[in-house]
This record gives sequence, C-alpha cells and structure tokens, in this order.
Amino acid sequence: HSAHMAAALFFIAFVESSFFPIPPDILMVAILLINSERWRYYAGITVLGSVFGAAFGYAIGWGFYEIAGQKIVDFYNLQETMNLIGARFSQHSFLTVFTAAFTPIPFKIITISAGLFKISFWQLIFASIVGRGLRYFAIAYAIRLFGEKISKVVYKYFGAISIAVVALIIAGFFAIKFLF
Repeated sequence: HSAHMAAALFFIAFVESSFFPIPPDILMVAILLINSERWRYYAGITVLGSVFGAAFGYAIGWGFYEIAGQKIVDFYNLQETMNLIGARFSQHSFLTVFTAAFTPIPFKIITISAGLFKISFWQLIFASIVGRGLRYFAIAYAIRLFGEKISKVVYKYFGAISIAVVALIIAGFFAIKFLF
C-alpha cells in the first residue's frame, strides 16, 4: 500500500533483467491483489522496467563484461552456458531472447550474453518487449479476472507458493545450464 509501489516494481523488474535473481512477478502479483483495476498500468511498468533492465544487461555484456559481467556469470556458475548461448544467438537470436523473456529462464544471462556476443540491440529490445509483454500482461490479466479467488489461495498457501516460486527460479537456472 505504498505510494512507491510503481517505482519499486519498475526497479525490481530492471535489476532482475540485468543481475538480480528474484523475478518481479511476485511483487506485481502482490500489488495487483491490492489493486487489480490498474492491471494494465502495473503490467506496463513491469515490462518497461524489464526492457530497460535488458538494455542495461546488454551494456554490461557489450562494454563491461570483464569488469561486471564476468562476475555475474561466475556468481551463477554459468561460463559454459554463456558459450552455448553464443552458439544459440548465431542461429536464433530473436527466439532465444523471446524464450528467456517469456519463461522462468533467468533473463539476465541472456541480456548480458546478448551484449557480449553483439547481437542486434534492437532485436534484443523487440524480443524483450514481446516476450515480457506477453508474460506480464497475461499474469496481470489473470489476476484481474480471478484476483479475489487467487488472493484467498495465495494467503492460505503462501508458504507452498513461495517454495514453488523458488523451485521455478532454480529450475530456470538448471534449464539454462543443461538446455544451452
């Protein structure tokens, strides 16, 4: 119920696309459970933050990989994965970015590697808008339609849902490690 909800949502979406492990979906859902009437606004804020974060991740990979990008990749232990992503980019860069933007695959690895492997910046932005837009607007619309019912379930099973979200994040990292 903070006056800074939108700014916090933008910030979390921004940092998640470039280096932070927690997805903004959780905060967006919490905000929408309070105010589902503004679902388009909050989904838009999340997409905007995520796309700006993707541009920042691209900049890290493009110009600051040795300084910052390598530390992020090392932190998540994904050096081999970065090499495999480079091969995917050479074949299907739009599809690679779109898939990571839409699924629980950690988007930051894709955005940083997009800069490192110098894929088209505008292709990254377009794939990010499409993938993240579909993802966040679909979630927001579902909350708008079923918010009251979902909020009762969320409050009742918050612990189990939290564990499931963490499991999805971990599964996303494994997906990157083994699929790419």
